[in-house]
Amino acid sequence: MVTKLTQDPHSVRRDDREKNLATAIGRELRAHRRRQESTVAELAALTNLSIGMLSKIENGNTSPSLTTLQTLANALSVPITSFFRRFEENREAVHTKSGEGVELEREGTRAGHQYNLLGHIGSNGSGVIVEPYLITLSAESDTFPTFQHAGIETIYMLEGEVDYRHGDEVLALKPGDTLFFDADAPHGPERLVSLPCRYLSIISYPQSGAV
Repeated sequence: MVTKLTQDPHSVRRDDREKNLATAIGRELRAHRRRQESTVAELAALTNLSIGMLSKIENGNTSPSLTTLQTLANALSVPITSFFRRFEENREAVHTKSGEGVELEREGTRAGHQYNLLGHIGSNGSGVIVEPYLITLSAESDTFPTFQHAGIETIYMLEGEVDYRHGDEVLALKPGDTLFFDADAPHGPERLVSLPCRYLSIISYPQSGAV
């Protein structure tokens, strides 16, 4: 059975600067309006703009003039520059060289579980925090099948074999296997079958304050 994705990663995107700016302005306009608990119809009445025009602006389908932006800013009691905030945000990329991941201890880390953080981007426009780790287990590593934390986790096995528990299931993970799961259920390595074990663990969760 083939599952249809809601996003097409191969679609051609209109990444021209004008389209990006229109989209950013639309998102900010909608956010300001909703924070003030105002409907599109109410904002239209305040600005003498049509509901259809406001919908086009909010959806990024048209680029409003500076006069229109000033009218909207006055109606919402915000500075006109606030409409450009998302457009001016930096889009970060983190490149971690082989062997340079920061070794750290996560809350609840067990003895012998080596965590190397492969990169980190804090507050961002997506509303999601993602933590990618390279985890290494050796003969000195404790088994601990009851980790629990918020978010969604993906494990991709690189080396070794481990019996990995998630809730009531125990799954045999070998190189090339992937496990994608709700991390709020008890989970973790229950039996180290072939050592050393190395796998990627990618944890994602909503950033604080994200809706």
